[in-house]
Amino acid sequence: MESIVYQNQEIKRWDVGPSTFLALPEKGARLLNWHINMSDGSVRDVIHWPEEPDGDSFAQTHGGIPILFPFAGKCYDSGNENHWRFGQNIYPMPMHGFARESDFRIRSMDQHGFEVELEHTKEMKSFYPFDFTFTVIYHFLELSLQISLVLENEGREPIPWSAGLHPYFQIPWRKNLDLLDHQLAINAKRIFQYEESGMMKKNSDVGDTCQLNDNKLINRVYYELKNPTAEISLLNNEEPIRISEVGGAQNGSRLTFVTWTKEGAPFYCLEPWMSPPNAPENKTSRMVPAGARDEFTIEIELA
Repeated sequence: MESIVYQNQEIKRWDVGPSTFLALPEKGARLLNWHINMSDGSVRDVIHWPEEPDGDSFAQTHGGIPILFPFAGKCYDSGNENHWRFGQNIYPMPMHGFARESDFRIRSMDQHGFEVELEHTKEMKSFYPFDFTFTVIYHFLELSLQISLVLENEGREPIPWSAGLHPYFQIPWRKNLDLLDHQLAINAKRIFQYEESGMMKKNSDVGDTCQLNDNKLINRVYYELKNPTAEISLLNNEEPIRISEVGGAQNGSRLTFVTWTKEGAPFYCLEPWMSPPNAPENKTSRMVPAGARDEFTIEIELA
C-alpha cells in the first residue's frame, strides 16, 4: 500500500497480484477504481472512475463504489420526498443517505485493505437521531474484494437501517464491445420497476437473463432472490463478474439488486442493497437491537 496523488487528491493505492485498487478512505470510505493489469500489458477496469471528476466533488462523481447509509435509495413519508418516519417523528433524509458525503476516521490500514469509522456531526442527528457507530471494512484479494458495512447500536432502543453499495462497473469492457454484448443474470422471485414517486410497479414479464441494452433495466428492483448472487458477463457467459452477499442467511437477508445507468455512459450499476427502496415506509428495514451490531458484507469477484 502506498500514498499517491491522483486528480489533485492524495489517495491510497493497493497492488494485490494483478489487481490495483485506488481509494480515498477518509472521504466517504470511497473506493475509486479497481483495475486488472493484464499479462499482455493492457489494463482492464472493473470499477469505473472517470478521467476527470464529473461533479463538484468526489462524492458527486459517477464512479467508484459509493457507500449508501443509513438507507439506500430515496425515502418517502406518505409522498413527502426525502423524508422518513420513525415512531411519531418525521426526519429528512438525503437520497442514498449521508455517508457518501461524510468524513471517516481511519481505524486500521494494511497491505490488504482498510477499516474506517464514520465521523459524527450535529447535522447527522437531524437525519438519523440515534447513538451508533458505523464502520466500513475493505478487504482486497487478487481477483476480488469484500466490503463490510457494520452498524453498532449504542443506544437503548432498536434502530433501523437498510444500507447498500453503488458500484459503477466499467461497461463495455473493451472498446470493440457495446452494451448489447453484455448480459445480466439474476434469479429473483419478485421483480419491480422503481418509479420516481417512490412506488414499485410489479414486473412479472422478466426472465432470469437479459441484455444490458434493455432500457427497462434502468431502476429495476430484484427482490426475494433464489440465490444471493448476480452476474454480469459477455453473452457467451465468459468473463463474468459475480456480486454476492456473504453470510446473509445468518443475518435474515433481504438482499436486493437495483440496476441503473445513464444513456451513453461507460458504466453500468448493479447495486446490492439490504432491502428494496424506501425501506422505512415499506417496513423492510433491518432492526438492530440496543447494544447489538449488524453487518452487511458483499463480495465482488472475477469468477
